[in-house]
Amino acid sequence: MTKQTILLLLLLMITPCLTLAQKKELSQARSSIKSGKYDDAEKTLAGLLKDSTNRANKRIWLAYYDAVRGQYEQGNEKLYLKQKYDTATFFSNVKKMLSVAETLDSLAPEYRKSHAAQQNNYRPNIFNGGAYFIHKGKWAEAFDYYQAYIDCARQPLFEAYRYDSTDVRLPEAGYWATYCGYKLQDPVLTLRHRHLALQDSSKADFTLQFVAEARRWLKDDELYRKTLEEGFRRYPQFPYFFPRLMDVYTGQGQYDKALALADSALAVNDSSELFLFAKSTVLLRLERYAESIKYSDQLIKRNPQMAEPYFNAGTAYVNIAGRLDQRKERKLMRRSYEKARPYIEKYRKMMPKEQDKWAPVLYRIYLNLNMGKQFDEIDRLLKAP
Repeated sequence: MTKQTILLLLLLMITPCLTLAQKKELSQARSSIKSGKYDDAEKTLAGLLKDSTNRANKRIWLAYYDAVRGQYEQGNEKLYLKQKYDTATFFSNVKKMLSVAETLDSLAPEYRKSHAAQQNNYRPNIFNGGAYFIHKGKWAEAFDYYQAYIDCARQPLFEAYRYDSTDVRLPEAGYWATYCGYKLQDPVLTLRHRHLALQDSSKADFTLQFVAEARRWLKDDELYRKTLEEGFRRYPQFPYFFPRLMDVYTGQGQYDKALALADSALAVNDSSELFLFAKSTVLLRLERYAESIKYSDQLIKRNPQMAEPYFNAGTAYVNIAGRLDQRKERKLMRRSYEKARPYIEKYRKMMPKEQDKWAPVLYRIYLNLNMGKQFDEIDRLLKAP
């Protein structure tokens, strides 16, 4: 027996073969395709592919591709003619067809050029399918469509199209995939296409927000902080980054960094109530009480209905009084408590449910101003169960 004969026998052994019954089913499926009964053909072919020995048989996959493509074209025609047709099924068929084409490409690359051309024309509907399911609030389904759309860029089937450099919608697909991962509160899916999503400059602020949240879900404090820092650096007035980064710095006792952050923010927008309040609060934490009062008063003048600056200013005056020598600076101490009083009383009036904040401060003010009636009331409040 020659080497060529042995090689031929080996090839015959590994080439997928169909039984007579399976050949009959394949023939029946092809007949269904020719007569436009694509659903019937698909069911028959899907049954054949349940047998693992058939999954490398390109004849079955070719017929399967034609069956799914036929369903897609039928659905497309019905939608074009505004006939009743399930939109979800339409998009399901286009995604299924893409999957079959990619599988078939590994078995029969000789069809690559024709199938790639077909799928390149259909591919926009993969993107549209993602948009359809987002509109329905079906985040997992939508993610799968954007994932399939993005994945085309690495598939050998589409190598001639060089989507990585030619498809201007890839970054947008990356953004929507990231958005879906965020809506699912799945950090892995949220982060999967973050680099691609960040190429969509029109939505990079939201992308960085989603990435930061994913880092927080993963309890990756360092990367969470770094993402917040990047977000603030690039988008200082985007409402998400500044307050959370301020919380990170103050939570770690890094008040100098917090103050620098507030100053950077005010350099961008010196009239922002959020930025002014942040600076007032950080200065209070740094025990720079006079400066804290200055910024609190600016805020009160700008927005008298904002409660927290009253608390900051009142607390600053109380803390100034606490620094003074009771024997030598009694008059100055009393004056500080007198200045604190209207701020904290105003805060109480505006925020009556925040008793845990204002009651201890008022207790101290009334005690040092010898205001017996007011002191007794606060004393009762603090002692109440």
